[in-house]
Parts: sequence; C-alpha cells; structure tokens
Amino acid sequence: MVRLDPAKDGPLAGADLTLAGCYELCRRIHKAHSRTYYFSTSLFPKEVRPHVHALYGFMRYADEIVDNPGATSLEEQLSGLEAFEAETLAAVRGEPVPNPVLRAFASTVNGRGIGTHLISAFMRSMKMDTHVFRYETYEDLQAYTYGSAAVVGLMMCRVVGAEHEEAAPHAEALGVAMQLTNFLRDVGEDWARGRVYLPVEDLKRFGYGEEELGRGVIDGRFVALMRLEMARARELYAFAHEGMKYIPRGRRYPVVVALELYAAILDRIEASGYDVFTRRAETSFPHKLRVAAAVAARDPGEIPARLRPGSAASTPAAR
Repeated sequence: MVRLDPAKDGPLAGADLTLAGCYELCRRIHKAHSRTYYFSTSLFPKEVRPHVHALYGFMRYADEIVDNPGATSLEEQLSGLEAFEAETLAAVRGEPVPNPVLRAFASTVNGRGIGTHLISAFMRSMKMDTHVFRYETYEDLQAYTYGSAAVVGLMMCRVVGAEHEEAAPHAEALGVAMQLTNFLRDVGEDWARGRVYLPVEDLKRFGYGEEELGRGVIDGRFVALMRLEMARARELYAFAHEGMKYIPRGRRYPVVVALELYAAILDRIEASGYDVFTRRAETSFPHKLRVAAAVAARDPGEIPARLRPGSAASTPAAR
C-alpha cells in the first residue's frame, strides 16, 4: 500500500520508535495539517492530548491515500485503504505492525475502549471516496458523513470520558457540522479531485450547474446554495453545543473552543463574499486566542478543573 508520512511527505519510517515516539509522530502530523483543530487540542489536559493526536494521525493517514494519491489509480487507492484497515485491526488485536501511527492509534483504541465497529464505519466512508463522487440528496450525503465524521465524534467521547449515552447524538452532530464546514470551505479543492459534496438536488434547486462550479462562478444562485448548506451546519453546531454538559469538567473547554472556531469558518466564508474558489477561509491566530479567552471567561470553573489530573485518559508516554 501507499506508505507516506503525512507529517513530511516522505517514506513512513518508525518501526523502531517507542510508543511515546509513535504518539509524537501523530502530534507532528496533527500540527502540520490542522492548525485550528491542533490549537483546540492543545487546550486539553496533557493526559488527553496524545490520544487526540493519535485519532487525528489515523484519520489523516487514511485521508492521504485518497486525497493526495499521486499517480495511484482509484483501484490502487481502494486496495491501499483495504490494506490499511487490515493493518489497523491487526494492531488493535495486539499484533506487531510497522506503521507507528497505527501503533499509537491501537494503544488509544484499547486504552479508551473505542469499538472496532467505529473504525470499520470510518473506513467504509473512506472507501466511498474511490467510487462515489456525487451525492444525489442530503440524505445520501449523510450516509457518507456518518462514517467520515459522526463516528469521529463518538471516538472523541471515549477519549474525553463522555460516558453518558445522551452525549452520543450531540457528538455525532459536532463531527458532521465540522465535516460540512470543511466541504464548504474546500469546494474548489474537492472539485479538482473530481468530487462534489454539495448534494445534486440542491444544485438543481438553485439552477446552479456543475460546469459553473468548475469555473468558480459566484452569483446569487451560488450564494443561496451556500446559505442553505451553512444553515444545516449551523443547526448541527447548535445541537452539538447543547451536549457540552455531558463532557466531564476540564475536558469540555477545548471542545467548545473547537466548535466555535470551526463555526467561525462559516462567518469567514460569508465575509469573503462566498469566494471558496480563490481563497481559503481561515481563522487567524489572534482570533483563536480571543475565542479561547471568551470561552474560558464564560465558564471560569473549566480552567481549574482542566488543571486537575483526571481519570478520563492515561498518558501514553508514561507507559
């Protein structure tokens, strides 16, 4: 299968890494590819952060196979994903594997009680990217986002120790809202990869054609289309926010920050005149700091709780 290190675009090495070294590699991958999520993750207690890095490293590795495939064919990408899934499950079973990302991820999966059915659901959606390039309806798209995003929220529940069953739908909603936000931000990039995550029925509803999407046409029809998709994402963010109470004290603060920073990307898209073709909607580092400070001020009890060691996760490096 394709073996690239998403942290530095070279051969993936590290068979001789310690477990702590494997987690460090995941941290570097995370930092290299997701500034907003990495910033939010840095606000978790130190015993939680490595597990979030491992989750991200696992997901990024799978993404790289289909999003940056190089000269590999779709068939080769599918084969690569299948091999990656088999190696992942072998690592989770305790079998030795050479991939350091998977050694860290397997440690987190087993230590935090993440079910393998969630891994399978995630990989199912990744495989869809090799043969499904359009989604006729929003309901069709939801079949994809369940595996690509909702299950990530469920995995995060295990990582942060959100044990209440009531937390699950809110966690799923947050994962999907963040995924939809990425879709809207990356419309142009996804088009270049041959994919359209905007439902076909929505394009038709506003009379906006795919050829215009390819040319980056921004007009009233496109704005109306984007507003519809943004409304869906914002509704999911609002529902996700209602579930923050199910996250243990000291661990909800970074999740709220992540929610608000990702939601702010939608504001950035609006402020740019909905130009998602020639510029990338991002939040600045000063803005991230302001959001983090505002969230902390709204719930001052979170910071002292964050500084107290908890039982929601153990520190991998200490093993």
